[in-house]
Amino acid sequence: MTDQTLSTEHAGTIAAKSEADMAVPDAGATEAELGSEVVLADPAAQKKILNRLRRAQGQLGAVISAVEDGSHCRDVIHQLSAVTKALDRAGFLVISTALRECLDGETEDGAQVDELEKLFLTLA
Repeated sequence: MTDQTLSTEHAGTIAAKSEADMAVPDAGATEAELGSEVVLADPAAQKKILNRLRRAQGQLGAVISAVEDGSHCRDVIHQLSAVTKALDRAGFLVISTALRECLDGETEDGAQVDELEKLFLTLA
């Protein structure tokens, strides 16, 4: 088995696990059912989320470059840790923004709160 084969198989395993661990809404679900308007409702929060995601994107680029350049594994791990933290912070910001919006427009049946709790726990 070559390094490329191992990498491809490993990536497939990671992708499969991620998809299995996260409940993906039905592709035919409406925007209201998905709750996507919650994240976009606050322009200041959206700006913060995008900044965090762009920071993570830059850090991931540094990880890729480090691997391509044959950098020491310690350096790669430190950079991967930074990417993970940046993505986690972006995810928590998305959820906290959604929770704030949800509580402002609380539903009687609590279904929206339950859905946000599930989303929050996928990040834990």
